[in-house]
Amino acid sequence: MASGTCALLWRITPPADRIFYLILLLAVAVVGVMASDHAIRETGLKDPSVVVIDEWLGQGVALLAAPHSWLGAGLAFVFFRVFDILKPPPVSLLERAPGGIGIMLDDVGAGLLAALCLHFLFLFLPFPGGGR
Repeated sequence: MASGTCALLWRITPPADRIFYLILLLAVAVVGVMASDHAIRETGLKDPSVVVIDEWLGQGVALLAAPHSWLGAGLAFVFFRVFDILKPPPVSLLERAPGGIGIMLDDVGAGLLAALCLHFLFLFLPFPGGGR
């Protein structure tokens, strides 16, 4: 499970500078679109299961709003997986984009929804060890 591995690695590594982290996410997005397009051409499938870089990107986006704690990583993982599986609008609309962009965009959308939920959760509810 790529998103779980991403959340675990994020938690066990030291916190990264926000600009560096955003540049890393942008690089993952660019490589992901190219790799997804290649996988589509090779397999003939619209969303080949061998493509997991989209999960890394979506989970990475969700982690943007998480405090660097086990609670933050765990909640970011849960929220991202729920939105990635259920694909509520607008996530379901994003996956309609063509090619590798569509593969990547629906996970970005799920990550953004997860980040939004995390932001408000940690903003309004005091969690021990979960603060920013």
